Amino acid sequence: MSSMLPEDKNNGKKPLPEPFRELFKSMNDFFTEKPVRGFLQSIDDFFKTPFPVGSGFHVETVETGNEYLIKAELPGVKKEQIHLNITGNYVTILVENKELETEEDDINKTYRQKFIQQQSSRTITLPHAINEKMVKASYRDGLLQIRIPQEKGRAIDIED
Repeated sequence: MSSMLPEDKNNGKKPLPEPFRELFKSMNDFFTEKPVRGFLQSIDDFFKTPFPVGSGFHVETVETGNEYLIKAELPGVKKEQIHLNITGNYVTILVENKELETEEDDINKTYRQKFIQQQSSRTITLPHAINEKMVKASYRDGLLQIRIPQEKGRAIDIED
């Protein structure tokens, strides 16, 4: 009695023994079922986006003697996607990603368009109001640096 199925005889390859065939069929079924396939798709989507939706990005604030230096790590983000807003003593860094995906399938005569918009922001609070005219920002190699000079207040003498 042979373990070869009729369709295997014409294949030209040595057939897999019966236990392995069932194992591979089970594995194939496992990875093509909806929950696992959806999970694998979400992993692919995660690596396609420069930053996950709703998550923050690393920001570090350093106070030197003369200025505040804010550093934000934004790998894979284009300069045009970064927006800075200064209000009072708050600095807000907003990263926005807008994409239009288009898929065409000539065989099934389908056309699909999907607009993706992602935003992530961080707000940094400083101890004094910020003079926005004095702020300098630069972006190079995925690192945003914002320099805010510390303004010296006027000392007030206390009378007796």
